Amino acid sequence: MRLFKTILVSAFLVLLSACQSSQKTIAPKTDNYQLVWSDEFDIDGLPQSSHWTFEEGGHGWGNNEKQYYLANSLENAYVKDGKLHIVALSKKYQDNSYTSAKLTTYQKLPLQYGKIEMRAQLPKGKGTWPAFWMLPESIQTGTENWPACGEIDIMEHVGKDPNVVHHSLHTDLYNHIKGTQITYFEKYDDLFETFHTYEVEWTETSIAFYIDGIKKYEAFKGQDGKDTTNAGWPFDKPYYIILNLAIGGNWGGEIDPSIFPADFVIDYVRVYQIK
Repeated sequence: MRLFKTILVSAFLVLLSACQSSQKTIAPKTDNYQLVWSDEFDIDGLPQSSHWTFEEGGHGWGNNEKQYYLANSLENAYVKDGKLHIVALSKKYQDNSYTSAKLTTYQKLPLQYGKIEMRAQLPKGKGTWPAFWMLPESIQTGTENWPACGEIDIMEHVGKDPNVVHHSLHTDLYNHIKGTQITYFEKYDDLFETFHTYEVEWTETSIAFYIDGIKKYEAFKGQDGKDTTNAGWPFDKPYYIILNLAIGGNWGGEIDPSIFPADFVIDYVRVYQIK
């Protein structure tokens, strides 16, 4: 009987260890930060409606993009085996030749300051334009327009310039239309084969961008004599997170028809705030 009990206990411990090792580890970023929100994508099917809202449309989104963003389409946005997949397809819908998905936390998670991170594997091919970024709620309420409202681009990648990650800030005075945007970019080797963590640390006076925990660039309010009013630093209001995979457009450029389906795979999104 004792031998039988020993075998049962050993089997239970092995099973418990296996279950624990299969779970994602969520560690605090530093002693000063605590996790306040996350999506680990552990429920298969459509992304959780408690966390995400779909934006829908095919009007070009201000960049002459070629995709139509569909809502609640399991072809274009689904969770499976602990990963969120945002998939662009060569599929006609209304006046567009491609479909994809755009998810936001608008009205689900208003954010003002903190650490926001995503672990993801990027899609490959000319025409792809995956992004992890933020806009203020004011643009949705109509009280501010772009670029005066502000924009925080935590990660952007365009397939025509493979393996180069861009981090940018856009404001009324400093934006890409004027060629004055606050930006940094760097080339990497394995964005398409492995997962990397993309992160922003946002405070009242600075915004810093990280990849895999390594700081790549930090912008400070008033840095290099820049304007500190809303026109130059509109980053003092609630923002929301955006995940999307655009196709073509002004920056995405020429589209290689062989790239589809293009799959933007996200392991998790986490938000930390100062204790």
